[in-house]
Amino acid sequence: MLTALSIRDVVLIEALDLDFGPGLGVLTGETGAGKSILLDALGLALGGRGDSGLVRHGAAQAVVTASFEPPASDIAALLDDNGVEVEPGEPLLIRRIVKADGGSRAFVNNQPASATLLREIAPRLVEIHGQHDDRGLLNPRGHRALLDAFGRVDTGDATRAWSAYREAEAALTAARAEIETAARDREWLEHAVGELRTLAPEPGEEEALADKRRSMQRAEKVADDLAAIDAHLEGSDGGLAKLRQAARVLERVAADHPALADALAAVDRAVTEADAAEDSLREARTALSYDPRALEDDETRLFELRAMARKHRVQPDDLAALADDLAARLERLEAGEGGIATLQAAVTKAHAAYDAAAAILSGQRRAAATRLDVAVANELAPLKLDAARFRTVVAEVPAEGWSAAGRDRVEFEISTNPGAPFAPLTKIASGGELSRFILALKVALAETGGAATMVFDEIDRGVGGAVASAIGERLARLAESTQLLVVTHSPQVAARGAAHLLIAKSSDGTVTRTGVRHLDEDERREEIARMLSGATITDEARAQADRLLETA
Repeated sequence: MLTALSIRDVVLIEALDLDFGPGLGVLTGETGAGKSILLDALGLALGGRGDSGLVRHGAAQAVVTASFEPPASDIAALLDDNGVEVEPGEPLLIRRIVKADGGSRAFVNNQPASATLLREIAPRLVEIHGQHDDRGLLNPRGHRALLDAFGRVDTGDATRAWSAYREAEAALTAARAEIETAARDREWLEHAVGELRTLAPEPGEEEALADKRRSMQRAEKVADDLAAIDAHLEGSDGGLAKLRQAARVLERVAADHPALADALAAVDRAVTEADAAEDSLREARTALSYDPRALEDDETRLFELRAMARKHRVQPDDLAALADDLAARLERLEAGEGGIATLQAAVTKAHAAYDAAAAILSGQRRAAATRLDVAVANELAPLKLDAARFRTVVAEVPAEGWSAAGRDRVEFEISTNPGAPFAPLTKIASGGELSRFILALKVALAETGGAATMVFDEIDRGVGGAVASAIGERLARLAESTQLLVVTHSPQVAARGAAHLLIAKSSDGTVTRTGVRHLDEDERREEIARMLSGATITDEARAQADRLLETA
């Protein structure tokens, strides 16, 4: 619900702050007082065109701020998707700035936002109905959703069936495209699968071969050094043999002097350490031994794997998976029409399920359309549209227009005179008739929900008396469930308002300004009397105003 509207430097409005409450609020004033400026300002906050012509002469910029109650979850989610955060329970503040030299900016709760985002959330906040309104009830694109809401039509089965149908079609299309592509590449595919099956790559094989190759290459490098060490240690002339000979000689003379005994002990230790070194060398030689032929074979395999990976532009570890994928493609190609036939059968089955769900949905809509036609017809006579007829057209669209919402086109049509053909509302209704048709529709659709705030711009144009009273009564009825703001010239409608705002123009001789103020009971009586009698307010007009206020 709209709670406040702040306007700065918009056309003739210098500064204006208005508060709004629930129920029916009426805005009155003499012709040319600036009622349209107020609606233009609200429209600007709701994403309307940021025309620099809206900026008051001499001002640098125009600013409009609209305040709403905390937004519903769907609006909050939409804002969040667009990077605008609104804390739970926090009011929604929309500010729009238009500069005199061109350009505009928008903010939602002091966070930058686009005019496109404002236009997207606007229909969920405010519905504006006027003679030149091309949205809302006059836009056929929204008629199906309105009828579904009125008839409480559940589109869930059709939505699910449509999704399944589209998925089946997509699978069939993809399979056909794959077979067509594979058929063109069959020779290459058979060759590639044959090569990969012959190579038989395994995941991790390339790394294992590379590690083994590195080990054998290291062994090759130290082989000569190990042979040299063997030469120094082994054999009759080797160092170990000479140590043993020295030990035997020392054993014979060790008793002759303590130093010789110490020398014998040291040589014995050296022999022991040399034996240990020989064992370690033997172990190392065994570990580092390699077969040159095996090294050659491993290198050949490694290079084949890497060459094949480069050829197919994959990693060596992905060759096994690639082989499986290409083999599967070849199998699908060889399966041919058998697989296509299965997918085609799935499409046929899914289409039949969607067809059945859409038919049920169409039946529900036609039944709801009949009820809506009766409900609207009941509202036409009191609004002096008794010669008019209303109907809701539910027609099947071509297959390219089918969707998750079914296959129906829904449009509201009227015939204003007996025998006249039916046509869309905007085609044949005059301004006054169109406004009353909109009201009749809104009353009939009152329980379907919608924006929390509705604005009617001069819905009573060209009518008076009993018709104006009927309009006022229906507006008051609508206002019991939603906030209504009505720009009116009808005293019968004005008397129904829970709040009354007077729009007036003033001038100091050089500058003309538009102002708006809330009227108290006495001021309201005078304004309604003015609306009844014109410039000169008579006692009779005041008495009539009292009667209207008493019966409202």
